Amino acid sequence: MTEALALLSNSLTDLEGVVDYKQRRIPLRSKRNTGGWRSASFIIGVEIAERFAYYGISSNLITFLTSHLIGESIAVAAQNVNLWSGAASMFPLIGAFVADEYLGRYRTILISSILYVMGLGLLTISALLPSSTSPELRIILFFSSLYIVAIGQGGHKPCVQAFGADQFDGQDPEESKSKSSFFNWWYFGLCGGTAISLWTLNYIQDNLSWGLGFGIPCISMVASLVVFLLGTKTYRYSFRDDKGSPFVSVFQVYVAAIRNWRGTPPSAIVVEEATESYPTVGGHQFKFLDKALLTSSDCLDDSKKDWKVCTIDQVEEAKSILRLVPIWATCLIYAVVFAQSSTFFTKQGNTMDRSIGSNIKVPAATLQTFISMSIVIFIPIYDRVFVPIARVISGNPSGITMLQRIGFGMFLSMISMVTAALVEKRRLQVALDFGLLDLPKAVIPMKAWWLIPQYILFGIADVFTMVGLQEFFYDQVPDTLRSLGLALYLSIFGIGNFISSFLISVIENVTGGSGRDSWFSDNLNRAHLDYFYWLLAGFSLLEIFAYLYFAKSYFYNRGSSSKV
Repeated sequence: MTEALALLSNSLTDLEGVVDYKQRRIPLRSKRNTGGWRSASFIIGVEIAERFAYYGISSNLITFLTSHLIGESIAVAAQNVNLWSGAASMFPLIGAFVADEYLGRYRTILISSILYVMGLGLLTISALLPSSTSPELRIILFFSSLYIVAIGQGGHKPCVQAFGADQFDGQDPEESKSKSSFFNWWYFGLCGGTAISLWTLNYIQDNLSWGLGFGIPCISMVASLVVFLLGTKTYRYSFRDDKGSPFVSVFQVYVAAIRNWRGTPPSAIVVEEATESYPTVGGHQFKFLDKALLTSSDCLDDSKKDWKVCTIDQVEEAKSILRLVPIWATCLIYAVVFAQSSTFFTKQGNTMDRSIGSNIKVPAATLQTFISMSIVIFIPIYDRVFVPIARVISGNPSGITMLQRIGFGMFLSMISMVTAALVEKRRLQVALDFGLLDLPKAVIPMKAWWLIPQYILFGIADVFTMVGLQEFFYDQVPDTLRSLGLALYLSIFGIGNFISSFLISVIENVTGGSGRDSWFSDNLNRAHLDYFYWLLAGFSLLEIFAYLYFAKSYFYNRGSSSKV
C-alpha cells in the first residue's frame, strides 16, 4: 500500500514516463530545464547533418554506378540503388527492436552513429583507390561500406525522430501542440540538409572528385555526433520499468489467442471496458484476439498464465499494432513512386539541356533540390497558415486528421506521375524531331527545367504524406514501441524500393530482348519511361481507392489528437 501511494504521489509531481540523464525523475515544477524545443533543436540539428550525409551518397549513386565504378547499365544500376535504399529503410526494424528492447534510443543513436561514420570513411577510401586497383577489390569495398552505412542508418533513423518527439510532454496541452508541430519542423530541417547536399555535393562529385564528394558526408556525420552529445544533459529519456519486454507482451496476445482458439470469447461487457489509452470501439475489431482474455482451469499456473491469459491493455495494444497493417500496405505504391526521383528522373535530366548561361552546367541529380525546396517553402505555410485555418473549420488541433493528410499527399503523388509521363513523352518527341533517337549521348535541345513541376509536386506530396506517416506511426503505437512505429513507417519505403526493383526487372525482361529496346533501354531516346510512369499512375489510383476504404474504418487511439 505504501509503495502504491508513493507511486501515485510521484505521478502527480513528476513527468510521467521520463527521467533525466542521471536517470532521476523530472519534477513538474522544473520540467522547463529539460526537453522542449531546446532539446529538440539539438536533435533536428543532428538530422540535418545526417540527411546531408545520406543524400550526398544516395542522390547521385546511379551516376557513380553507371559512369565511375563498373559502368553498369541503367536498369541494373537502378535496381542496385533501389535494393540499397530498400535495405537502408528495412534495417530500422532491427534498430528499433534493439532500442525498444535493450539499449534505449540514446545509446542506439550513439552506437549507430559510430557505425555510420565508419561506413562513410570506408566509402571514401573506395572512391580514392587508384584505377590500377583490382576491380573486384573496389567493388567489394564499395558495396561493403555502402551497406555498413545502411546498417548505421538503420539504428539512427527510427530512434532520432522518436527521441526528438519524446522531448515533449503529451499530457501538457501546449507541449502536445508543439509535438505535432515538431514533425513539421523536423521534416523542414531534414529537407534543408538534403537541399544543401544536392547543391554542393552533386556538383563536387560530377566536377571535382568522388573521394571529396564522399569524404564531406563523413565529416558531416562526425559533426552530427558532436551536436548530439552536446545536448546530453538537456534530454528527457524514456523511463524503462520492470514490466517486461513490450515486444513479448504483444506477442503473448497472439500466442494466447491461438492457444484458446476453440474457446468462446469473453462477453462484450468485459471486452469493452474502457482503458486510458485505447478506444472502447477497439473491442469491435479483430475479435479473434479477445480469446487471449479467456480464463480456464489449466491457466492457473503463473508460469503459464501470461501465454494463455492476457490483460485488456495487452489485447488492445496488440489490436493497435494490427490496425496499422492495412494503412501500411496501402502506402507501398506511394513508396514505389517516391523511388523514381533518385533514379529515372536523374537519368532523364542527364539527357537534357542543363546549362545556365554559357559556363554553368547543373548536375542532373541536383534537380532533386526542387523537392527539398518546395518542402522547405511549403512546410511553414502548412504549419502557420493552413493548420490554423483548418483548425477553426474542423475543430481538430492538427487542422486535419493524420489519415486525411496522408491521403491528400497520395493524390498529389499520382498527379506527379501523370506530369512525369507527359514531360517524358515531350522529351521523346523532341529527340525524334531533331533526329537524335540513335545519339544517346547528345544533349536534347529541351531545357531540364521541364522536369521541375514533377519534382515540386513530389515535394508538396511529401509535406502531406511523409510527415503524416511519421506522426501517424509514432502516435498510434504503444508508448514503449515508438521506435518500432517509426521503423514501420520507414519499412514502407524499404519494401517500396524492393517492389520498384522487382518491377524494373520484370518489365526489362518482358519489353526487352530479341533486338527490341526495353522501356529502360540504355539509350533513353529509344526507351519508354513514359509508359512506366503511366503504369505507376494507374497503380497509384488503385492504391488511393484501397487506402480510402481502410482509412474510413480506422479508429484512432484515444490519446491521439486526431479524430475519426
